Amino acid sequence: MGWHQELLIGFDLETTGTDPREARIVSGAVIEVRDGEPQRRLEWLAAPGVEIPADAVAVHGISSERAAAEGRPAAEVADEMAAALAAAWRSGVPVVAYNASFDLTLLAAELRRHGLPSLQDRLGGEAPAPVVDPYAIDRSVDRYRRGKRTLEAVCAEYGVVLDAAHEAAADALAAARLARAIAGRHPQVAALDPAELHRRQIGWCAAWAADFQDFLRRKGDATAVVDGTWPLRELADERV
Repeated sequence: MGWHQELLIGFDLETTGTDPREARIVSGAVIEVRDGEPQRRLEWLAAPGVEIPADAVAVHGISSERAAAEGRPAAEVADEMAAALAAAWRSGVPVVAYNASFDLTLLAAELRRHGLPSLQDRLGGEAPAPVVDPYAIDRSVDRYRRGKRTLEAVCAEYGVVLDAAHEAAADALAAARLARAIAGRHPQVAALDPAELHRRQIGWCAAWAADFQDFLRRKGDATAVVDGTWPLRELADERV
């Protein structure tokens, strides 16, 4: 039985912005998924402590007023999310996140912002793993396919239903189902054990970033830098 046919943990965040080092958590979900079906789920709404920009509200629909009135303290939310993910990793269960380097880096930044133990601290100093990132995998195994690589677009490519895009629980479930679908279409992905798949994704992301950076520089942006670090990007003054 391949990893995609076993228990997976879907993870997703909705946030205040697009810079994972600066944006804050607005909502999030951690969902156990077995055979493509959701089992236990955890969902959070946070009071981020900052105004939610209008463009972010337009994406996920959560206003500053609602987050302040109904959301829990951001520190509590980040701590509980990290605890749930760490429990999965300690059990050897893959955490599936679409564009994982965004969500995990943002969570890492929130933990540090609130003086909470890092993901590594919760894992006895080990790096968070295994992580399965359908975005990174699809970009590698079907690199010449044209079109967008958003969660919605890639779900459509693989026939995965996404009921409510940019709603954390729906996106987390879709990410897990998408990982399963990609492995079903590409036997070479299904054949890898989660630890090896994790290592492959590190290399794939680094190679993609180097190629894209070279492309941008050849097109005239001589100072372009594309960060291919995965699944956790560097935070200011220290590496997470």
